[in-house]
Amino acid sequence: MKFTVSSSALQSLLATTGKVISNKSSLPILEYFLMELKEGRLTVTTSDLETTLIGSIAVDNIEREGVIAAPAKLMLDTLKEFPEMPLSVEVVDTTWEIKITWASGHLSIPGASAVSYPAVQSLGAERKTLTLDVDLLVSGINKTIFATADDELRPVMNGVYFDFSPSSLTFVATDAHKLVKFQAEHESDITSSFILPKKPANLLRNLLAKEEAPVEVSFDAKNVTFSLENFNLVCRLIEGNYPNYNAVIPASNPNKVLIDRVEFVNGIKRVAVCSNPSTNLIRMDIADNKVNLTAQDIDFSVSANETISCSYDGQPVTIGFKSTFLVEILSNIDTPTVVVELADSTRAGVFKPVSDDQPSAQTLMLLMPMMINA
Repeated sequence: MKFTVSSSALQSLLATTGKVISNKSSLPILEYFLMELKEGRLTVTTSDLETTLIGSIAVDNIEREGVIAAPAKLMLDTLKEFPEMPLSVEVVDTTWEIKITWASGHLSIPGASAVSYPAVQSLGAERKTLTLDVDLLVSGINKTIFATADDELRPVMNGVYFDFSPSSLTFVATDAHKLVKFQAEHESDITSSFILPKKPANLLRNLLAKEEAPVEVSFDAKNVTFSLENFNLVCRLIEGNYPNYNAVIPASNPNKVLIDRVEFVNGIKRVAVCSNPSTNLIRMDIADNKVNLTAQDIDFSVSANETISCSYDGQPVTIGFKSTFLVEILSNIDTPTVVVELADSTRAGVFKPVSDDQPSAQTLMLLMPMMINA
């Protein structure tokens, strides 16, 4: 293998694909980049056995094609010290030595045979394929991923649920305390679903930040592939039945609070300083177009109170929420105004963004209340 490549292009490709590599790899070879030079392109593959990311760039002056396993940490540590310049990369086939040469110097890195690198998961014949808009994918993951759980006993909650219907695509995430549902119009002939784990979901949204073309999504019962312009992300899906999320969303919440989102979240942050560290409980008394926020820690004799104006339609309600969850939910809504729909102190509160226009997507966030001591 011998070719010339831009140092910044190679560094960018390795840094992006390197995010898949785990700090505690189960196989030593997984701490390497699989680098293959073929038909004018350098393809780099990384894997942790669950997730595989394949990226490629065009290179110049190809003298010999080939394949090599290159140590990830050494390659990244080396390349980040280079400014933008052309690099000549050569692999000695007999010793797997990787030689990198530039205008004023050279270095040598020990590589390894690529024979033992694990094969990429393949999809079965029953695969389903569709094309998704980049903005839809980014919005769906960004709106929901913060609500995913880290629960070894209920692994289905540790990812983002994709629910396809002929007229819409729904993204859902929940950790049993909070739930986020993002539904957007999308026409397809597929009625199916899958659960995308949190790690590849984060990798995907980072990759999509630089994408413009639609993304091809193929999946079967066990794996999914996202095909981008220069990258392919392949990952194992979380197997199991996702909870019936529509069943936990209250059908009727007669009490509606219309409030300035920024003022509301800042008020919660100020009052939460005095909440009990073990519960982070904030009490909300809502009546007469006002929300009264109260927090106290009896053990340390500290308390805080703040009143915020709102537009309220309903009966007086007193309800308690965990302040950290409240801040999370309100921070992931991007409209200036939010509506909070409540039934009573024991049922979940529903948070929705308020927008002047009628977009083709709808966001709903649900938060379970906490018990308030009398």
